[in-house]
Amino acid sequence: MKLNVAHIKKAYNGKTILRDCSVSFDGHGTYALMGPNGCGKSTFLRICALLEQQEGGDITFLDDTTPLQQDLALKRRITLVLARTGVFNTTVYKNVAYGLSIRGIQHHEIDNKVKTALAFVGMEHKIHQRALTLSSGETQRLGIARALAIEPEILFLDEPTASVDQENTEIIESIIRTMKSGGRATVIMTTHDRDQAERLANVHLFMKNGMIIQTPENSSPLEGEVG
Repeated sequence: MKLNVAHIKKAYNGKTILRDCSVSFDGHGTYALMGPNGCGKSTFLRICALLEQQEGGDITFLDDTTPLQQDLALKRRITLVLARTGVFNTTVYKNVAYGLSIRGIQHHEIDNKVKTALAFVGMEHKIHQRALTLSSGETQRLGIARALAIEPEILFLDEPTASVDQENTEIIESIIRTMKSGGRATVIMTTHDRDQAERLANVHLFMKNGMIIQTPENSSPLEGEVG
């Protein structure tokens, strides 16, 4: 699945956040959108994930060259993990199983998918623990496991290590690298850390003044294409 973003605009209380943002995600690899805090990265990601409506421009998902309707079926093929993952006051298992349960997946299949997702993020030993007792880093890994359990074709990650300790940062980065090499999903992530973007992504984008540009000022060119 591909995603084309064309001339997106967004404002809050009269303040322009996004202006004429255009970019194409061709469905392969990991994309990193960089920029300072408050530049509009998170807003852009929420709009791309169909959780927020733009005020101008177009968001188009495609199977090959066929545009897809922005309906429930499409929304179940993509997902967003926020910088601060919210969890339910229940076990780790039931948190990861939630998205599968509301899709009507059979119990034995849910069990397999939950255990596979937790193993992938290194948390299978936490399966029966109450989610609210996890550390912030473990909670973020839980959020990623919950997203991966539904097997999205596009996974949006908003600052995935922003409030995470060094140990869990390294684990989360390892998870993203494994996803990149294994082709599990297209990953579109935001970060304010250029070094992290260089480590994890094969396409780099930069946001400034509400627009996406290829090369930030006073830096060497970055890999990637901007439409």
